[in-house]
Amino acid sequence: MENEKQYSYEEFTEIIRRLRAKDGCPWDREQTHSSLKNCMIEEAYEVVEGINEYEKTKDSENLCEELGDVLLQVVMHAIIAEEEGIFTMEDVISGISKKMIRRHPHVFGTEKIENTEDLLQNWEDIKKQEKQEETISDGMKRVARALPATIRAEKIQKKAARVGLEQPTYELAEKEVLDKIKDLEKARKNKDFTRIMDEYGELLFDVVKLSRFLQLNVENSLTNATDKFINRFVSVEKLAILQGKRLDEMSIGELEALWGRIK
Repeated sequence: MENEKQYSYEEFTEIIRRLRAKDGCPWDREQTHSSLKNCMIEEAYEVVEGINEYEKTKDSENLCEELGDVLLQVVMHAIIAEEEGIFTMEDVISGISKKMIRRHPHVFGTEKIENTEDLLQNWEDIKKQEKQEETISDGMKRVARALPATIRAEKIQKKAARVGLEQPTYELAEKEVLDKIKDLEKARKNKDFTRIMDEYGELLFDVVKLSRFLQLNVENSLTNATDKFINRFVSVEKLAILQGKRLDEMSIGELEALWGRIK
């Protein structure tokens, strides 16, 4: 019979401490901050997927479960730090509580905010003070390199745009992309691999910039395009099966013909 008990936060942390104890779980005992990095990334993305599914199906049970998996990662890191004598879960909670109060003076203090634009600017100003950022470059360097590349690029571009270091119109931004394609083609023809890498990276960076002018989420756009490709591929494979064929046995011409039918 499934355990119907409702556990408290305190009981949950004790469960994790028990797993980390000498007579606990060997796998849990072996984990370190470093070994859990990928777990944190995977669980965070699964929460995002859970949110996406909830928006479509209202499956709150799955979203609740995925949030629990992220909480597990947070508590695990905090308890590992506690064992090392660095900080505790209470320090984590206290720290984020202080940060929320500090960054919302219009809620917890006397400061007046007129609109969302002022609110966001105030948030950025407070963050700069906290991180002791003296220049725009300091803020750019602080953007985490572990972020997905498109998200990191977008954040960097927004910081540059605040001081006017950006093409002012979509048309000029689009021209930059077209110029980069030409530069990449020159590098390819010259078989200059180092330059090919540089030009390709700059092309991707400028494509991210287009998404901002179009007011699109670049991650969502690429995810949707990937999903569309998968759906088309599935349909192509079904057509091949109906013809009694396997995709890996078909010629390029046959594959292109099937793909054209699906499109």
